[in-house]
Amino acid sequence: MTKIKFGTDGWRAIIAQEFTVDNVARVSEAVAEWVIKKHPNNKRIVLGHDCRFAGELFAETCAKVFVSRGIEVHMAKGFVSTPMVSLGALRVQAGMGVVLTASHNPPSYNGYKLKGIHGGPLIPEEVQEVEDLIPAAHSTDLASIDLDQARKDGLLKSIALEDMYVEHVEKSFDMKAIRECGMRWGYDAMYGAGQNVVRRLLPDATLLHCDYNPSFMGQAPEPIHKNLGEFSALIKQGGIDCGLATDGDADRIGLYNGRGEFIDSHHIILLLIHYLVKYKQFTGKVVVAVSTTPKVKKLCAHYGLEYSVTKIGFKWISGMMITQDVLLGGEESGGIAIKGHIPERDGIWMGLTIWEFMAKSGKTLDELIQEVYAIVGPFAYDRNDLHISETLKQQVLKNCDSYTRFGDLEVRNVETIDGHKYHFDGEQWLMIRASGTEPVLRCYAESSTMAGAQAILAACKKAIGA
Repeated sequence: MTKIKFGTDGWRAIIAQEFTVDNVARVSEAVAEWVIKKHPNNKRIVLGHDCRFAGELFAETCAKVFVSRGIEVHMAKGFVSTPMVSLGALRVQAGMGVVLTASHNPPSYNGYKLKGIHGGPLIPEEVQEVEDLIPAAHSTDLASIDLDQARKDGLLKSIALEDMYVEHVEKSFDMKAIRECGMRWGYDAMYGAGQNVVRRLLPDATLLHCDYNPSFMGQAPEPIHKNLGEFSALIKQGGIDCGLATDGDADRIGLYNGRGEFIDSHHIILLLIHYLVKYKQFTGKVVVAVSTTPKVKKLCAHYGLEYSVTKIGFKWISGMMITQDVLLGGEESGGIAIKGHIPERDGIWMGLTIWEFMAKSGKTLDELIQEVYAIVGPFAYDRNDLHISETLKQQVLKNCDSYTRFGDLEVRNVETIDGHKYHFDGEQWLMIRASGTEPVLRCYAESSTMAGAQAILAACKKAIGA
């Protein structure tokens, strides 16, 4: 028996090794039992899959388990993004939303994400409840379940999640300004689930990797600079004022200025807060994961906003968004949610918000960043993902409590909300944390310049013996 565990964002495993039809059926039985128990009046599940290999097969497996338990299944046709399933769960008031996706993981992976009736990640306690219900083996006779019959019986229905999402975007943004401002937009779908919707919303945008390719050309669809060299080179040729990239299930954002330079999520979060508060007069609390820049706290102080820090994993942020008045919830990894949408990360939604800011202000991304720098000061950030042995990783994690300096930098204080975040003089910091979704050790650093951030990472690597 394979022990199935949900990490920071869902269960992920390698296709045909642990991510099998039988294991997907096991998880689906737990989901069905949980929905019947916790939502007896909302025995509905919204179900979708992204562009990964065998997504349709695994979605049909889920559907068979759910309908066999008398649950009404609203299944998307074709691939969809995670935010589309979350929006669908909210609109249908489904007891659960299920997305078959491994998000930004390498192509050999698939995964299973759980979404709540509120339109965002299921809160951690409820994820644990589902995990505790997963049986050692499933008891569903999958071969005997006829999905065509389930359609006739009204238990299996189609749901046009992409249409629902497009309509929501058109109502929420000044799309006329975005389309007609004269600025030129670029979008890299990384062969992921955002490809069709951006083509529909912005037919004149320059599109890259907007084809169906379950192998992602062998590249993990994570929108970070080292994975986006082709997109950056395309922007550097000229003709694009701002480039947006999203991951495999389109809930994370990557961003480029008109010179093809990567703009990290810390800067995006600051830009969004600045736009929503100063220009749109929005209010509310800001909630960020511990790996996010302390500059956010500085900007919140400037605007008189309440500020809160959580563990890494958007489920912690989403849990606060559904119970409190939250303006923005965000993570260093590119997962950001804002007021006016659902309590869910959405790379396309964040990109459109930035593009609306540019279109309505008539300013470049660099000019808008300078507005933020005028308040919080300039900074640069970088991250190393170290693929080291499990033995060394565990040794480093054990040693984290004893580090007092890294190179010339003396540790002034340490945050241990999730991993270890070491603060130095000059608003510089370093964070060390084991990934919750991949076999890597993540090291994050910030300084006033990129050279400074990279020097911190080099000192970290030396100190831990990697």
